[in-house]
Amino acid sequence: MKIKNKRLEALRLIISSRHVGSQEELMQALRDEGFTLTQATLSRDMKQLKVAKASTMGGDYIYVLPNETMYKRVSTASSVREMMQVPGFLSINFSGNMGVIKTRPGHASAIAWSIDRSDLPQLLGTIAGDDTIFIVIKEGCSRQEVIDALSQVVPNMK
Repeated sequence: MKIKNKRLEALRLIISSRHVGSQEELMQALRDEGFTLTQATLSRDMKQLKVAKASTMGGDYIYVLPNETMYKRVSTASSVREMMQVPGFLSINFSGNMGVIKTRPGHASAIAWSIDRSDLPQLLGTIAGDDTIFIVIKEGCSRQEVIDALSQVVPNMK
């Protein structure tokens, strides 16, 4: 996985697992996880992820990801490094030219994002929920071709 993809995934996990209200806090959290970046790079990453600020019940403002149901906040936060090492992929099943990928809760959106960004020629696209990804397979592609292509993108698929 490229450094940028790892950094974006770490940023998603940080935002979805703790209340962070400033870019300085985000930069420090990323530094704690081994990522060194400038404020400009962080701003570009946040723009790419469509990060927004939202008000909490207490009146504070924190960063949130679009469609917060895709990245539900966890009550017992692990370190980002621990969360990234636990595979999100659970299984894949097919029916005709469709596939369903099951993931751990909260992982489907990130995995689907990685699949979409990889521009795999075997797939037309993905739709992600909280723990399920729907994929549409191009006609003429075998299930094994799809699995082989996805295994280059999705850790622990094989």
